[in-house]
Amino acid sequence: MKVAILCGGRGTRLREVSETIPKPMVPIGEHPILWHVMKLYASHGLTEFVLLLGYKGTVIREYFLNFAAYECDVTVDLSATGDRRLTFHGPPAEPWQVTLLNTGEDTLTGGRVRRARRYLETDELFCLTYGDGVGNVDITALLAFHRQHGRLATVTAVRPPGRFGELVLDDHRHVRVFNEKPQVSGGYINGGFFVFHRDVLERYFPDRDDLMLEKEPLEALARDGELMAFRHDGFWQPMDTPREFQLLNDLWRSGQAPWKIW
Repeated sequence: MKVAILCGGRGTRLREVSETIPKPMVPIGEHPILWHVMKLYASHGLTEFVLLLGYKGTVIREYFLNFAAYECDVTVDLSATGDRRLTFHGPPAEPWQVTLLNTGEDTLTGGRVRRARRYLETDELFCLTYGDGVGNVDITALLAFHRQHGRLATVTAVRPPGRFGELVLDDHRHVRVFNEKPQVSGGYINGGFFVFHRDVLERYFPDRDDLMLEKEPLEALARDGELMAFRHDGFWQPMDTPREFQLLNDLWRSGQAPWKIW
């Protein structure tokens, strides 16, 4: 099963670092936040990733093209040529397969997903999340919940301060209304960590670069009764501001980062 990760936003509220690197590459400890998101999925056995690149995507591309050099001890024999010049010590850093897909610098989130269609339709289901937020979400339980309810889509519902898409749920976890960034929010909000059936790509993602995932596709899925909510009452935190950057790094340095389940 593929895990698509949205990595193309500009991160304007984190301008101090996002002017030089894309937000998914902002570090928590020694690794970019994107690595932390991928480690969470990999700890549940999902190791095939499709990274939906946009703003400063070459930085992410270069990171993974040189991943072994960043993560392993390396001996460089300047007198040698070809394969003998570099020796990487130890096992491979991560058993991941990573597809790096340029989805356009100004393409919106839904358009980025649509551009990845040829990679995401290979399996019945695919996961999708944002490359700038971490949590101790139980991915295994999320997938089991999705398979059990039989609808086309699942969104993970979380309870942080309300500045994201608010979800109005009924007692059976149907998403009745999806309101993107309401003025006043209470209850559950959109925490990412989606699961989709591949049929959503044809039915709910028209081929438009100005398509926002959080508007037309999710709102239409909710209206059609095809969007269910997986309630996550544990830790979840995006990195949108300098304060949140500091919070996540403080947690990591303390050795008590709640999302570190590997």
